[in-house]
Amino acid sequence: MATTNDLKNGMVLKLDNDQLWSVVEFQHVKPGKGPAFVRTKLKNVLSGKIVDKTFNAGVKVETATVDRRDMQFSYMDGEYFVFMDMQTYDQLHVARTAVGDAANFLIEGFTATVATHEGEVLYVELPAAVELVIQETEPGVQGDRSTGGTKPATLETGYTIQVPLFITTGEKIKVDTRSGDYLGRVNS
Repeated sequence: MATTNDLKNGMVLKLDNDQLWSVVEFQHVKPGKGPAFVRTKLKNVLSGKIVDKTFNAGVKVETATVDRRDMQFSYMDGEYFVFMDMQTYDQLHVARTAVGDAANFLIEGFTATVATHEGEVLYVELPAAVELVIQETEPGVQGDRSTGGTKPATLETGYTIQVPLFITTGEKIKVDTRSGDYLGRVNS
């Protein structure tokens, strides 16, 4: 248990029939008239839905313990992604629903943050950007420049993104894992 005065960004609260909500933003407000209150922006840990919620100052809220560990993606086992804890070498099978869009950018050996609560995997979080190799893309034509447009390219994970026309098959690029956008070439 904590009070609304103890709220911090990233803290996970248990509200509304034991649903888990992560604090995205909070603001303590002391109006000229009336009691103080805390205005928050909360994100549902499982669905990603964001809501605004206001609490009276000093009200007790139930906090949830979320264990966040860096784990290495090992392999696919049917519909499950298998991650290995780098300290204990324990393997954890994670369902595709918990992995979400991160599955588009996961290759063997990548390190991801796996968040669990009471033994249940909540989500898998990748770094903001990852480096991947272009598996296949149409060849560019003479005269293609960086400002000339984009074309589809299939990454080594099988996911397709838009890249500039000058990118070729076999090149290593940096990709934003939150939006799937091309960020640039990687000099190797």
